[in-house]
Amino acid sequence: MGGELPVLKPREITKILKKLGFEMVRQKGSHQQFRHADGRATTVPDHSGRDVSPLLLRQICKDIGLTAAEFLRNK
Repeated sequence: MGGELPVLKPREITKILKKLGFEMVRQKGSHQQFRHADGRATTVPDHSGRDVSPLLLRQICKDIGLTAAEFLRNK
């Protein structure tokens, strides 16, 4: 992967999170909050027509305790 992260759509990220056992617990505006049974949590912005930047993807991975490579393996 060489450190380059892809630009993903919010629905792609939420699909991976659900596959990893996260559930959407609430939504405030366009921000969806996901939580895992073990307490890990993150927020995914779902702005219509906008992709999630690699920088934000890295933060989401950090929030849930996975590397970007581990996260993307579940794509």
